[in-house]
Amino acid sequence: MGGSSRPVQHAVLVRKAVEWLRHHYRCGIILSEQYCATGEVPDAIGWKGQCRSVVVECKVSRADFLADARKEFRLHPELGLGCERFYMAISGLIAPTELPPSWGLLEYNKKTVHLVVKPARRDLRTPAGLMKEMNLLLASLRRVEVRIEPQTITDFLKWKNRLLEYNGGALPEGLVSDAAEENPHLSLEPAEI
Repeated sequence: MGGSSRPVQHAVLVRKAVEWLRHHYRCGIILSEQYCATGEVPDAIGWKGQCRSVVVECKVSRADFLADARKEFRLHPELGLGCERFYMAISGLIAPTELPPSWGLLEYNKKTVHLVVKPARRDLRTPAGLMKEMNLLLASLRRVEVRIEPQTITDFLKWKNRLLEYNGGALPEGLVSDAAEENPHLSLEPAEI
């Protein structure tokens, strides 16, 4: 199991899912295990260009995988999050034939994540799912705002403006202005899948 005799912990799979979304799938915004009022708490969800979302559900036991299938948003996939959806588990825990339609499968073995089944190249997210994703993002931003009080998120994000003011109009070496900063997640061109 995962290259050792000890069972792989859920937290390890979640961390690996986040790394996979960031480095393999090139998601710029990633949340893990964030709760919001919609009921679905994805183990990891990332967004890339054109708001394309990718959900990874991590399973460390058969019981956990089978219980997941009974959740409301699995019974009615149109209510779920993610344009693309994956399960991640240790090798052999989930058979490809057990996957819901259009889902992908990632396996964790010997400290490495392997793509076993590619998800269907279509958008599984419905308008209801998009609204739930917005709810999740807004709930997460609110948590950030509570932590940075008395500043607002807007003020916090304007830190470069404060640096400019402090340095007499010049940014420190290595920083570029917001206008010159490359952000592929705000791209207007079609996203690579």
